[in-house]
Amino acid sequence: MDAVRLIVTSRRALTAGGDVRQILTEVWQAQALAQAIGSRLAVTGPPELRGEALGLTELAGRGCGVLSRPDLAPGELRAAQLTELGDARQALMRLAALLAETGMALVALASAAADEGTYWQCMEAIDAADESRDRVLEMLRRLADRDKAMTGPVPECEAG
Repeated sequence: MDAVRLIVTSRRALTAGGDVRQILTEVWQAQALAQAIGSRLAVTGPPELRGEALGLTELAGRGCGVLSRPDLAPGELRAAQLTELGDARQALMRLAALLAETGMALVALASAAADEGTYWQCMEAIDAADESRDRVLEMLRRLADRDKAMTGPVPECEAG
């Protein structure tokens, strides 16, 4: 399945809500998907994104690591369903939105946490989601810079 479809599926599942366990499972799924997309971009993406993509892979892996691994049935891990990236810019824009929504869901969970362990787990996951999103935004900036360099400056006779 392509990255955009998986991201859309994750966003829908995250916004559907549920109990704390269900939301943390969706946060974990989002971080695992970010890790898979970062890994794919690091190997097959545009050269100017590869370093940031490796960083995304590491940060998203940390995001998964601070959360308890959910008990998923075979085939439920969305990251494992990633078969193609499609348009890198579109995938990254949607991934940035998913990571922002992940952070907001974690803030809500942390605010209502019944125990200190859940609170700190959410706080660490917020940091990981925020740092992952920063990497994604940096990759989008690099794509914009590359596009700008490829089109070159507008000649004066056309600019005016």
